[in-house]
Amino acid sequence: MLELGWLSARLFLKGKLLRDPIYFMRQTLIGSTIGLLLLVLLAQAEIPFCLPVTISSLTTGIIMPFLLKDFKMK
Repeated sequence: MLELGWLSARLFLKGKLLRDPIYFMRQTLIGSTIGLLLLVLLAQAEIPFCLPVTISSLTTGIIMPFLLKDFKMK
């Protein structure tokens, strides 16, 4: 398992892992921004901070597969 992770990391750093790195970065940025905005908006409420963190993390985790459904590797 560690060998697979190391190989993927080396290919990523060499620029040979992703077919379209701009698409990957854009979709990841969209998902992260949605999660961050949700966290900031929910953190303004008078509720324990663990609830906004949990809700924003869950929402980001749910939308990422939809954002990256067309993701292709080399």
